[in-house]
Amino acid sequence: MKRCRTGLGIVSLAICLGALVACAPRATLDGAPRPGLWRATLQLPGGELPFGLEFATESGKIVAFLDNGPDRAKVTDITRDGKRLTLRLDGFENRIDATLEDDTLRGTLTMIKSGGKQQEIPFAARYGETHRFTKEPPAPIANVAGRWATTFVDEGESSIAVGEFTQNGAIVTGTFLTPTGDHRFLAGELRGRELSLSKFDGGHAFLYRATLGDDGVLRGRFWSGLASLETFEARRDDSATLGDAESTTKLVANAKPLDFSFPDVAGHQISIRDPFFRGKVVIVTLAGSWCPNCHDEAALLAEMHRRKRARGLEVISLMFEQFGDFERAREAVYRFRDRHRVEYTTLVAGISDKDDAASKLPQLNGVYAFPTTIFVDRNGRVRKIHTGFSGPATGQHYDRLVADFDKLTDDLLAEPIPPTPRG
Repeated sequence: MKRCRTGLGIVSLAICLGALVACAPRATLDGAPRPGLWRATLQLPGGELPFGLEFATESGKIVAFLDNGPDRAKVTDITRDGKRLTLRLDGFENRIDATLEDDTLRGTLTMIKSGGKQQEIPFAARYGETHRFTKEPPAPIANVAGRWATTFVDEGESSIAVGEFTQNGAIVTGTFLTPTGDHRFLAGELRGRELSLSKFDGGHAFLYRATLGDDGVLRGRFWSGLASLETFEARRDDSATLGDAESTTKLVANAKPLDFSFPDVAGHQISIRDPFFRGKVVIVTLAGSWCPNCHDEAALLAEMHRRKRARGLEVISLMFEQFGDFERAREAVYRFRDRHRVEYTTLVAGISDKDDAASKLPQLNGVYAFPTTIFVDRNGRVRKIHTGFSGPATGQHYDRLVADFDKLTDDLLAEPIPPTPRG
């Protein structure tokens, strides 16, 4: 496009202005947010939780991506009413409502918690800003890359974890692994000795701030949403490990065969004892659409089911949702199914409470995590129970879990099909 020169006539000036308008991002002309990178923040009690936000168009429709280091969570359900914008976060019941003014979005993130309770968190985003915590963090004087034995303390109760981080200059990415699942993809920076990490993936809003002491110990605080605050200490330990994920949840002594019956999303009662599942290998998972680790597991199980169902593999997901109302719970499950292209059975089993889940499955010694995954052989016997889920953010741990799930299901599928009972 040629430049508009001084002294142009009115007609020439109008042509130049028209060309400039034509070259502007189309999305800005109809009130939509500009395509490209935005810096988004949530205001938690511990301060500002930053995350990357990118808008784009696909087939003429606005989509968005939530960026957390190497992870990009896609948002496809976006609606507009003038300058009002609503992002319904794929697979979750949470949403962002915001108003657009001069390349700035301001509004609220509404997060649905157990029992349908809501947390409303102030949200803002600014176009063209790409940094996470600070624009130009000073060079770090330490390095946190590696493995850290970690203890979190929540209201006096402690729990173990393993932190695993990589560092490139001041930029830090990684996660915490826990006995019940990982914290998924975390991203941030190390400024001097101050470590800041954050994550918003649609399901959880996490913020971490810690200081690396002269004694080599990371001491910090961890906020989850508006209501949860934990302290933590981490010590570098290349040999740090967690307990065995297959020894936490067990069958009680003299347990009867696994048995349950719950409605599917169409309202039909489905039981693991139905003829459809007889003689098949069945993976039963206790999950919920509100649970990011359950989303990670669903992506894996959906792929395994498509690949192995012709050989006799079925999956039953017992969904424990934030709502006791069946209709609302069903809608949440539908969104979960759509996100992962789930073709296996999903049942609405109860509310998102471990005690409620345990009461529905008295054969277990308890329910300690969502997800909990139960492997049932062709004869209806429980062969293994896996507590929690280490997802893609954990790297080699996830790769090992995928290999273990694959081998176990292959071994069970290789066992003979029991004869069909007569009569």
